[in-house]
Amino acid sequence: MRFRNASVRAKVTALIVSLTLLWAFAAWVTLREGVNLLWAATVNAGVVDPSEPLLVEIQRERRLTMVHLGAGSRATDKTLRDQRARTDAASGEFVTASEGGTLQLAADDLLLRRVADVRTQLARLAATRKAVDAGQSDLTDATKAYDAVVDSFYRMYDSVAEFDDKQVAKDGRALAQMHHAREFLAREDAIMAGVFARGGGFTEEDHAQFAETAGVFRFMLSDAMSKVPDSDRPAFDAWARSQPVQRLQVLETQLIRHQANGEPLPVSAEEWRRTSETTLTTLQSTTLEAGDRLLERIVPVAIGVIVRLVLAGGLGLLAVIASIVLSITTTRQLLAQLKKLRDAAHELSDERLPGVVDRIGHGEVVDVEKEAPALEFGDNEIGQVGEAFNTVQRTAIAVAAEQAELRRSIRDILLSLARRTQGLVHRQLTVLDVMERRETDPEELKELFRLDHLAIRMRRNAENLIVLSGSSPARTWRRSVPMVDVVRGALAEVEDYTRVTIMPMGDVVLVGRAVGDVIHLLAELIENAVSFSPPYTNVQVSGQLVANGYVVEIEDRGLGMKPEDLAEANARIADPPEFRISGTARLGLYVVSRLAERHDIQVVLKPSPYGGTTVVVLLPQELVELQPEQPDEEPAGLPRRPTAVATAARPQVGENVRLLKVAQQRPAPAPSAPPAPPTPMPVPMPAPAPVPGPVGAREPEQEPPAQPRQDRPPAEFTPHGLPLRVPQANLAPALRDEPATQPEPEEDDDERSPEEIRAMMGSLQTGTRLGRSEAARLMDEQSGGEA
Repeated sequence: MRFRNASVRAKVTALIVSLTLLWAFAAWVTLREGVNLLWAATVNAGVVDPSEPLLVEIQRERRLTMVHLGAGSRATDKTLRDQRARTDAASGEFVTASEGGTLQLAADDLLLRRVADVRTQLARLAATRKAVDAGQSDLTDATKAYDAVVDSFYRMYDSVAEFDDKQVAKDGRALAQMHHAREFLAREDAIMAGVFARGGGFTEEDHAQFAETAGVFRFMLSDAMSKVPDSDRPAFDAWARSQPVQRLQVLETQLIRHQANGEPLPVSAEEWRRTSETTLTTLQSTTLEAGDRLLERIVPVAIGVIVRLVLAGGLGLLAVIASIVLSITTTRQLLAQLKKLRDAAHELSDERLPGVVDRIGHGEVVDVEKEAPALEFGDNEIGQVGEAFNTVQRTAIAVAAEQAELRRSIRDILLSLARRTQGLVHRQLTVLDVMERRETDPEELKELFRLDHLAIRMRRNAENLIVLSGSSPARTWRRSVPMVDVVRGALAEVEDYTRVTIMPMGDVVLVGRAVGDVIHLLAELIENAVSFSPPYTNVQVSGQLVANGYVVEIEDRGLGMKPEDLAEANARIADPPEFRISGTARLGLYVVSRLAERHDIQVVLKPSPYGGTTVVVLLPQELVELQPEQPDEEPAGLPRRPTAVATAARPQVGENVRLLKVAQQRPAPAPSAPPAPPTPMPVPMPAPAPVPGPVGAREPEQEPPAQPRQDRPPAEFTPHGLPLRVPQANLAPALRDEPATQPEPEEDDDERSPEEIRAMMGSLQTGTRLGRSEAARLMDEQSGGEA
């Protein structure tokens, strides 16, 4: 089933591979010998050739080290240092050659392990040299250390793969044994070099070690001489009969027979050195010449294998090549048409459909035939598939256009419903405001304030829908608002506002164009902080000016968020994704991101040191200003504070809601139509309820003209722009009345009777009710006309 579902390229490739494997199996019968020779040549080039010079250098370093230790010198002479440098150079070449990729393919696991062991032993040379230089190693210890390195080389040689030609393999083993015998002669030379450098005669240990090494050398040399090929025997016989070799055997016999009693040796150091070096050099050259002759014998064998390979596998190879060319040509044409079809599908899904959806979302008219041109693929099977794809892409673009139009219609419906809800909520808030001003019962007033608070929260939810639809909530201000009032206005839209503590915010005002969105943004963040923290904890809101603007920090004492959740939330706020109707999770963050994006506000969530989460809101510099000095009179357009009698009569819960409501009214949007004039009353009265603007936002209450102070001249105009009449301003001085003498203030107002106080308060209450009722009626008429 898997092969049936595989791609066309994979199926054709499988066909070609199977054919190639069939030919390879047939050719391998004749190729195996050639491959074996090839691997042998690779191993020889990567292991044997670079290791032989290194082995000679290690033997020379061993001898010089024995001389250094025998002489008891503390400082390393230049000869030994130079030899160590040559050893390191040869070691580097060997390591480089043994790490080649071709050798890793040609060598078996055993050989690779032996090569790795050689590299390990070479790495230990540094520690051996350090012990020798520090005087921590004697002749025996140093000899064993160097012998271990050399032995690893010969174990590696033993793991080299043999040839399939048995005679060639036998001759190779004989030459390897001859090379190993030379190592024991080099060990004899190193032992004697140390003894001569020390002076005096043999110690028992030196004599035993020399006699043992000399015996092994003679045995291995005799055995190897009996196994060398007939073509190489004359050369080795000539070497064995040479004068240095004969003299070396005599010197060995004399040293073995010498007693280890400390008496002077019967052989001089110079004679031994000259004889041993000559013997070692001639044995090395003779062995290498024999190896070269062995390689010359291998070449004809390899040539014969190649000839048989060409004859046996040539015809099959030609057939395989022809099949490959035909398959590739056919497959290339087929895949070219499939690639064209695939590219068209990707273009449709990645470019055309998103572009069509985006343009429809912006209200453009899309021509389906133009957006989905037909593709030509011919009349074969691929062409039939292409024709079916043409139909699919036209249908897909048509469906995408319908879906985009549907989504835009749904957004418009949501926006319309949200606007209507917003208008109704504003009217409800206006009615509630009138009822609050008219009510005197504390319990009823508390419930009205609760309804007022719920209505404010409903308004925020309606504005959330407006933001999600991509529009603006349309609450705008002309004047700047103090930052503390902005925060209080946001707090008025939060359910558990009593758990929020506002810290000093500084003398800073927020520009009017950003007040509504910042209130909404802060309300969402404060609501989130209150909702996700225990009910017994408080949420702290603070703010201050910084170098880049103004920072508002909202900190809760909840359980906090996981690092990955914080990262996801910050990414969602910094780069809000496209809103989809199906994505209803974390709508608050989406609203915050859209509001922040509108004014370049940065919102970052980070862990709080108290265990919760801290939200940092950075308002840019162009949105904040230092608060100007306030005049003595309360500015027009802001609600007056209730009298002490009214405030004392309200319960604490109702008072909290009232204060939040006052804060919500202070940053109130500017009215789009002039407010109704206040009804004249015989006593001072609060201003009528605000008149809603065209977008349904709550408007600020309008104050009657402020009474000028006695110590300053009257203003020339009223707050409504009308000339202010000043009594007797145009009379002649003689006709003006004398100013009435002000009566002395009474020291105590408690002499008034309860009946007088009740009458005064009743008159005040009656006038207030009449004025507010009239204002509410006018507002209802205006709101009804707008709806």
